[in-house]
Amino acid sequence: MIIRRVAFDHPDAVKLNDEVQAEYHVRYGDGGDATALDPADFDPPNGVYFIVYDENDGPVATGGWRAQDSNGEGNLDGDAELKRMFVVERARGRGLARRILTALEDDARAAGRLRMVLETGTKQPEAIALYTSSGYEPCGKFGYYRFHEESRCFAKPLGTP
Repeated sequence: MIIRRVAFDHPDAVKLNDEVQAEYHVRYGDGGDATALDPADFDPPNGVYFIVYDENDGPVATGGWRAQDSNGEGNLDGDAELKRMFVVERARGRGLARRILTALEDDARAAGRLRMVLETGTKQPEAIALYTSSGYEPCGKFGYYRFHEESRCFAKPLGTP
């Protein structure tokens, strides 16, 4: 498995984004994550987007972070927001989500971000388990879904590079 930095609008990123949106729709019945995302959100040094490729160069996992600062939606200065963490079904159980999460944390820390934050939902217990086992703790709600009952927000201090 190899992790590559790609643009958020790279064809493989678009393909995996479509898959994760379909999974969100199955779980929540709402058409997927409606959070506005711009490909430029993930351009270094203010973000990054990674894809994990398998031994046949097929995209199997994805994730990114984007810089967020105090914005009236609950973010704090220095936040790095995780977005689109996803592993295709056939590649689950191999530790890929944890690998990409670590790579994203390292990248955000190197970019000077102070805290990694994420929003997930009650119908994603495996995501909640990954984050809590990786040192994330519940935090004040932020972002597009901050007023939704099923929304759960977590944060982890990134420390210094």
